[in-house]
Amino acid sequence: MTTRPLLTRVTSDTPWIVPKQHRFSQRKWRPLLTLILLACCTIVILRVGLPPGLPSTTFTASNSPLTSPPHPSTLTFSTHPITRMMEEARERFQAKVNRQSKTLPEAIEEYKFRYGMSPPTGFDDWWEFASTNDVILVDEFDTLMRDLAPFYALRGQKELGDYADADEDPTRLGSGLDRHGWALGGGSEMRRRIAEVASVASIDMVRIRNGRLSTISISKDGFVDDEVSARAKGLKSMLGVFAPKLPDIDFPVNAKAEGRVIVPWDRWEVAGQDGMNGDKIGRGMGNRSYIEDIAPHDTKDTLHPLATFHPDWRGVGNVWDKWRRTCPPNSTARKSYSSLRSALIDSMSLSHLAPSQKSGDSSVSSSFSFAPSNSFDSVSFCDQPHLHYTQGHFFSDWRTLDDLYPVLSPARAKGFGDIKIPSHYYYGSTQAYTYGWDKVTQTVQSVDRGEVAWGDVTDNEGVDDRDLIIDPSYDGHNNTANPPRNRKTGKVSKQNKIFWRGATTGGGNSPAGFAALYQRHRAVRMADWDAEGDVELWVPHPIPHANASSHPKAFRRLGAPHHLPKIDDALLTAHKIPVATLNKAFMDVAFVKAQNAKQYPGGLKKLTEDHRFSTSVSLGNHWQYKYLLDLDGMSYSGRFMSFLSSDSVPIKSTVYEEFFSEWIEPWLHYIPLSSSYEEIYNIFGYFSGIPAEVVEQIYGNAVNPATSVPFFPPDSKIPAIPGAPDGDARLQRIAQAGKEWKNTIGRKVDMESYVYRLALEWARLNAEDREAMTMKV
Repeated sequence: MTTRPLLTRVTSDTPWIVPKQHRFSQRKWRPLLTLILLACCTIVILRVGLPPGLPSTTFTASNSPLTSPPHPSTLTFSTHPITRMMEEARERFQAKVNRQSKTLPEAIEEYKFRYGMSPPTGFDDWWEFASTNDVILVDEFDTLMRDLAPFYALRGQKELGDYADADEDPTRLGSGLDRHGWALGGGSEMRRRIAEVASVASIDMVRIRNGRLSTISISKDGFVDDEVSARAKGLKSMLGVFAPKLPDIDFPVNAKAEGRVIVPWDRWEVAGQDGMNGDKIGRGMGNRSYIEDIAPHDTKDTLHPLATFHPDWRGVGNVWDKWRRTCPPNSTARKSYSSLRSALIDSMSLSHLAPSQKSGDSSVSSSFSFAPSNSFDSVSFCDQPHLHYTQGHFFSDWRTLDDLYPVLSPARAKGFGDIKIPSHYYYGSTQAYTYGWDKVTQTVQSVDRGEVAWGDVTDNEGVDDRDLIIDPSYDGHNNTANPPRNRKTGKVSKQNKIFWRGATTGGGNSPAGFAALYQRHRAVRMADWDAEGDVELWVPHPIPHANASSHPKAFRRLGAPHHLPKIDDALLTAHKIPVATLNKAFMDVAFVKAQNAKQYPGGLKKLTEDHRFSTSVSLGNHWQYKYLLDLDGMSYSGRFMSFLSSDSVPIKSTVYEEFFSEWIEPWLHYIPLSSSYEEIYNIFGYFSGIPAEVVEQIYGNAVNPATSVPFFPPDSKIPAIPGAPDGDARLQRIAQAGKEWKNTIGRKVDMESYVYRLALEWARLNAEDREAMTMKV
C-alpha cells in the first residue's frame, strides 16, 4: 500500500504557469477567492490586533482564570477578596520565615538544592556575617540568582586563548564545558564584557584592587557626565566592610534609573541544550540561558562592539521596539509592526485607561478587582502590547544595550537583563528620602519628628474627618507644633486621606507625544477633584438611618438597623458615587514640579491645565496621612523604604522588581495597586468605609418614597458608612507590619548582606577557574 505525501510539488520547468484548460474555472472562482482573502485578512487583524497607534481602553490579564470570580453582591466581609488575601499573605510570610536555614550546613544544602551547585568561596564568612547581624531571610536569594544565571552560561573565545580543546570534558566534547560542568573561559568573557560596557555613557565602575575600593568613570568619547554616579558611590559604601575579603574585581553600575540591558528572544535558548551550562543553571534560576554571539565583529568596531555606541536614540529606534523583541516569536507584541503614533491623537480622551489589568469578568466592575501582588508579576506586555503606552520606561531617551552585558541597576522591569542592587536612596541618609533624618545632628532617629499618631480606631463608625482640627501651616518638618487633632477627644490623629506629591517625571520622549499616558500623569488625572464618571463602592453596611427598608434598592434588602444580620455575614452593598465627590473627600494627589514640560502634548500650558499642581512638601509632611501612594517615576520609587518606616500605609503600584521583592509580602506589609489604579476606591472603602461628607452629599437629601419624609432629620449630623467591621484596625496592622519589616528585614545590614552574596557570586563569575572559587563541601 502506498501512502500519499502530505505535500507535493509540481514537476515542471514553469510551475507557476496555469494550464489553459483551468483558466475558465479560475475566473469563475475569483469572486469567491477574493471574499476568502478578505476574510483571512480580517481574521489576521483580529488575531494580531490593530496597529498600536491607538491603545485599547481596556486592561485584561494574560493569566486570567477561566472561571469568572464571584460578583461583589454575593460576597460578605468574611469572603471579601481583601480579607482572604490578607490572611493568605500572613500565612505565606510566616511559612517563609519558619523554613529558613538555622545552621551553615543547612544553608549549604539549601543552596545546592535550589541552584544545582555548591556555594561560592567565602559563603561561610557571609553566613557568619548574616548570623551575627540577625539576618532573617538567609535563603531567599532566588531573584539575585536568576539575574546572574545567564552569565554562568557565558563561554570564552578559543581564538582569543580563553581555553583550548584539551580543557573540555572528554565525555562532552564540543560542549565548551570543563569536567566540573563550568563554561570554559567564562571568567575571561565576563571580564571582557565588563570592560566593554564600562565605556558606555552613564555606566560607572566600582573597582576593588588589593582590598581597596574606588569609583571611576571612564571617558565616554566626548560625552560628559555631571559626576560619578551616586549609585556607584552607594554600592561602594555597601561593599566597604567586605572589600578586603574579595579578589580584584570590577562592578559596572548604571548611573541612570532606567534599565539598560535588553537581550532579544532569538539570543536565548532553553538551558541545558546546545552545550549550554545546564548543570549550573539549576532549580529556581529560570529556564533560559544566553547564546554566544559567534558572528565576527564589524570591521569598524576594531576595539569592541560598543566602540561606536551612542548614549541616546537620536530619533532612530526606541526602547519598546527593542523590548518587544524579548517576547516569543508568536506573541502579539512581536506581530505588532510599530510603536509609533501621531502626537495629535487626543490622549487625554483615554483618561487613565480605566479598566483593570487583573483577573476579572467583564461584568464585574474593574474597580472591585484587586491585585494580589504588583504589576511586575501580573502584567504581560508581550500578550498585551497596548499596555506599554501606560509605562514611561518604554519611552526612555536612553539607548539600551541589546547584548548580554553585566550592568548593576537599582531595579529591573520585566524583560530587562540588569542585575539588581539596593538603591543608594535606601542605603544612604538624606532629608528627602530617609525617615527620621535629623538635619541638625545628621543622624537617623527611630521616630521622625513629623510623625503623627494613628488616633482613635474608627471601626464601626467610619471616617469623619470633619472632627479633625487641621493647621494648614503644619508641615512635619519646620513646623510640627500643631498636627491634626480630633476636636472631640483632643487626641492627635492622622488624616483619612490618600496622599501623593511628586514631579512630572515618568518617561522620556522617544517617540514623542505619549507623556499624558505615563503612570504619574494618569494617577493625578484620575484623582482630580473635577474628574468625571462614577465609581461603585462595595461595603457591608446599608445607609445608617431608621427607615432603611424603604430606601432605594441598594439598601432595601438589609432591613432596619435592629434587624441587621451580623456584619461579618452581611452581603456587600453597592453605592454608586461620582468619582469627583470621592476625590474631594479622600484623594490628595498632585504634582509639585513640572519637569520636561515641553515633552507633554501642548507644552507647559496644557500640562498645568490637565493636572492639579500644588506646593512642594517635606517628607515629614506625609506622616499626617494614613495612606501614602507610591508611584514609579523614571524607574522605581526611591521613597518606598521611608514610607514603610513610618506609621502610615504605603499603597504601591510598580512594574519593577527590586532586591527585596521576594522578601516582602503584599497585603501584609503594604497594599499593592494595579497599574490601572481603579481599585483604589474600593481599597479605601474596605478599610475606611464611605466618609461622612460623601454620605451627606449623596444621601443627605434622600426622601422616603412611601412617606415623602426625609431619611435624615433637618440639621442632623449624617454619619459615615463604615467599611469592614475592623477595617481601620486592619489598616493599622499593615502599617505596623510594614514598619516591623523595615526594622528587621529592610535594614542597612540586610542590604549589605545582599551585596555580600552578590559579590561572592560575582567573584566566581569573573574567575579563570570557577571550580577553584567554589566552596568545598
